[in-house]
Amino acid sequence: MKSAVLLHGQPDKEEYFDSNAPSASNAHWFPWLQKQLLVNGIHAQTPEVPNCYELNYDIWLKEVARFKINEETILVGHSTGAGFWIRYLSERPDIKVGKVVLVAPWIDPFDEFRTGYFKFDYDSEIFARTGGITIFVSEDDEKSVHKSVELLQEKIKDVKIIRFKDKGHFTENSLGQKEFPDLLEEIYSN
Repeated sequence: MKSAVLLHGQPDKEEYFDSNAPSASNAHWFPWLQKQLLVNGIHAQTPEVPNCYELNYDIWLKEVARFKINEETILVGHSTGAGFWIRYLSERPDIKVGKVVLVAPWIDPFDEFRTGYFKFDYDSEIFARTGGITIFVSEDDEKSVHKSVELLQEKIKDVKIIRFKDKGHFTENSLGQKEFPDLLEEIYSN
């Protein structure tokens, strides 16, 4: 059975504890995408990483470990969640997955946080163990995201890049809506 794991990014601490803000897995386009996949027969899960404002890889890994991930699994990550998938797959050369879509991937390219979250050896052969890897990036996103995309292109062969001009960090505010049809279209494309 086809499945999907949709992994959110890292909110700042204030947003995480804001009682008026949705949880990270329920923010932006995640609920909409999950619903679209579910109604089309893809069992989609949106894990909620506890204390996700902190970059603690073991906590993120523990949350993701609850899900069965195999060649029928689509992986979608936003920002830090996208970076997580690269490390996860790099450290597991025995895992094959379906399509991987990285939205505004962030891998702390300037080592601003110094947590070790992104200290790992990249597997340049990841692509061969996936149904394809696509990166979404917008020209008006942060410099650190552009540097992350550049580094990922250097380290991983055959990555497909889809560039936008005015989508910012692909949040509800920068998209101007909770829907993300371009992402859904890419997930379904061959």
